[in-house]
Amino acid sequence: MLRRVVLVALLILAAPAAAQFVPQHGVTLPLWPSGAPGSEARAHEPEVAQDYWVRNIHDPSVTMFAPDPGHANGAAVIVFPGGGHELLVWTNEGLNVARTLNRMGITVFVLKYRLAREAGSTYTIERDAAGDARRAVRFVRAHAGDYGVDPHRIGVMGFSAGGELVSLIADNPDPGLNPARDAIDRADARPDFQILVFPGPLGVPARAVDHAPPAFLVAGSRDPCCAAPTVQLYEQLRLAGVSAELHMYAEAGHAFNIDESNRLSVIHWPDRLADWLADGGWLDGRARATAPH
Repeated sequence: MLRRVVLVALLILAAPAAAQFVPQHGVTLPLWPSGAPGSEARAHEPEVAQDYWVRNIHDPSVTMFAPDPGHANGAAVIVFPGGGHELLVWTNEGLNVARTLNRMGITVFVLKYRLAREAGSTYTIERDAAGDARRAVRFVRAHAGDYGVDPHRIGVMGFSAGGELVSLIADNPDPGLNPARDAIDRADARPDFQILVFPGPLGVPARAVDHAPPAFLVAGSRDPCCAAPTVQLYEQLRLAGVSAELHMYAEAGHAFNIDESNRLSVIHWPDRLADWLADGGWLDGRARATAPH
């Protein structure tokens, strides 16, 4: 009889745990169950992938990478790879980034967004690519409890063309080109913090910096395309009173990504990001008290 009572007690204690979030790794989650607006007819076309890149994206999605459960801290970052809006640099600006952020205890969602400059594309950056980025923020926030993340600690991180998407959704007004179609579309699309890595010029100068979230910006001083807009956006944010941190690396050009430089300072830029995230309270939840959501 005693053994039976102990067994029942153990089952009762175990029941809440069974309902908790179970970490998943590399799980692809479509942003629109019935197809993205304007892409329904092409939603089932296969993506084209080779070497480090992916293109022919008509069914936007996020791929989730969960950190070790014992190290997870509830923060989430949605990563927008670059590629000039012609392709996505999926490995170096997506998968490798996810691994780095996972080591910080962050749950990562890497976005596959529609490409406006791919040959034959009918998409636009402002309507479709930025619309996918906003939908990704709304999607993660709406499902935060399902994925074990804090809905008040959701950041976005973009490389090059992906950095343009960060600026378009974090530092500029929503142009209203994508009317709400479901409950997710009515969730808040404003990220809680933004990370821009050698961002392109689109969206700069920004038009809504007064309401922009805290920002971390990094670029190379020798970057012919993206050094100037990075500094310009930083100055806008600083003058508007937005908490912002800027790192410009001497002799560095474009697309140094993670561990892709022979300069020690550039190799260690993710450490500066980790410091900024920790100082801002994004990793331990202290920032939640000041979140506007």
